[in-house]
Amino acid sequence: MRSRWRSGPIAQRSRPRPSHATVYCSKSTPAAHRRRILATTPRLQREWIIAPPHAECDELARTAHVSPLLAQLLLQRGISAAGHVSAFLNPSFKELLPPDQLPGAADASRRLLEAVRQNRRIVVYGDYDVDGVTAATILWHALRLAGGNVDYYIPSRFDEGFGLNGDALRQLRAEGAELVITVDCGIAALDEGRIAREIGLDLIITDHHTPKETLPDAVAIVHPTACGDSPNPHLSGAGVALKVAWAFLQRLSEGDRVAPEFRDYLLDATAFAALGLVADIVPLVGENRIIATFGLRHLCHTQNPGLQALIEVSGLAGKRKYDDYDVGFMLAPRLNAVGRMGHARLAVELFTHADAARAAQIAAELDAHNRDRKAVEQKILEQAAAMVVERGFNRDSCHGIVLASQNWHPGVIGIVATRLVERFGRPTILISLNGDEGQGSGRSVRHFPLNEVLTACGEHLLSYGGHAMAAGVRIAADKVEPFTEAFIAQANQRLTPTDLVPKLAIDGEVSLTNLTTDLVDQVERMAPFGLGNARPRLASGPVQLVDRPRTVGQTGQHLQFAVRDESTVRKAIAFRQGDQLAELSDQRAIRVAFEPIINTWNNQRSVELKVIEWQPAD
Repeated sequence: MRSRWRSGPIAQRSRPRPSHATVYCSKSTPAAHRRRILATTPRLQREWIIAPPHAECDELARTAHVSPLLAQLLLQRGISAAGHVSAFLNPSFKELLPPDQLPGAADASRRLLEAVRQNRRIVVYGDYDVDGVTAATILWHALRLAGGNVDYYIPSRFDEGFGLNGDALRQLRAEGAELVITVDCGIAALDEGRIAREIGLDLIITDHHTPKETLPDAVAIVHPTACGDSPNPHLSGAGVALKVAWAFLQRLSEGDRVAPEFRDYLLDATAFAALGLVADIVPLVGENRIIATFGLRHLCHTQNPGLQALIEVSGLAGKRKYDDYDVGFMLAPRLNAVGRMGHARLAVELFTHADAARAAQIAAELDAHNRDRKAVEQKILEQAAAMVVERGFNRDSCHGIVLASQNWHPGVIGIVATRLVERFGRPTILISLNGDEGQGSGRSVRHFPLNEVLTACGEHLLSYGGHAMAAGVRIAADKVEPFTEAFIAQANQRLTPTDLVPKLAIDGEVSLTNLTTDLVDQVERMAPFGLGNARPRLASGPVQLVDRPRTVGQTGQHLQFAVRDESTVRKAIAFRQGDQLAELSDQRAIRVAFEPIINTWNNQRSVELKVIEWQPAD
């Protein structure tokens, strides 16, 4: 593919001019003009990397009794033996790892059971994202099922930030808490562990985030890798909580097998664990795939009033089968929205204390928060995209983006940063300023590890944390400009023009004629999809446009058209690509990168294309 970047020696790439570092949002740009900039800024065309037919494809198809396309997809994911194909396509609950194989789970379960039997006051300390909310829900129900005196605490994203908070621990101790068990946080809380010890508060930490060399002072730590190696190092916070609940209820049952009433609860809990696993984007392979598979199936049968209300308000009631899309794009955004726009303790109340009436009320509030989040996100996206162009961050000489504003909601800047990376192909930091301090969120591209880059720019930051592709920062307002210069200098040094051309990995090329409902049904057996098992992406050969494309959706944000390959016509939908209507209408033949989907209408099933990108056929 021809790159839009001009070639040239790395030494000739220069920093942006000083004016680029002046990043505060000006209100002088009219809203209509900002929207026009966003609409007219060309999207980056990704380079399509289409995998060739695998050398072992036909042999695996024969020995595993699957179609050649499914064999190709499995080989692309490292599944090359017929026996492994069966295990992958047919996950078994019996293959779950015993909870005592999770380091620290047995010790934590023993201490929890002692606390319950002594009627000590227990507080589950969660987090404000989906993984933290569902993890807190799982442990709260398990402890209540055993008759425990248990409550929960969720920190405020805005007032306290992520993780354990020393003031919160002191407050909980003053209110009578005797044991705090964290979920989805705490593994790096060295100061807070010391505080807990000083105030006489027993602390159990359960987490999955990257530990430091020194671990916190706690009576027990449950973590996939911090205190020993688990066979499954990829559990999310909710996955860890499920294992702790399992170990606890197994100990309460006084045997190797869990009592029937507790076993029924653990099956219910897999639905919450699936929400956390999918939403937190951990690898959906091995044991995680098993938990997610059975948890998604159990969503249809949940008796939890809060989960039922959330499904209802998300427009998913009555479905016979739920998938990773339903969680990632329908349920999880509503749970995350309340943590971004309000307080996530409302989400935990939804799943714990709420009866049907209260659950319906809370679910409606979450839905309203999600609508507000979308509106705020779109407004910030328009402002930020305009600022990128106005400040010249999209020029060839500038390989990074840093923007700041006093007017941006800190709860949604991470989402907007992702959108800017998608549109401009550059690592992006967005900062929400509040007086003389700001809270920032960053998203990155390949070959630009944010954790390393922020360390190199650390002299300009109050604090920072994260990993290679996503990170958060706290910064003094007067340090924004020097940080911007340092960050862009790092980007210009580390990234070449080729690095800024995003890649689209495609599993293979297929003709529309061969893309039958039976074949797509086979592909769907690979679900649930996620990190480590991406939803299959396919490419067409040259296809003809049928009739004129049109926009659909409330604001015309989506693009709908049909394509023909020989004698086969397939409908296609391109979400959030309505701005490409004029360009597409000028084409006669195109190639399409897509995900195959099944549409059911009036009991008739047909294959359609969920378009990722399209290119002119030439």
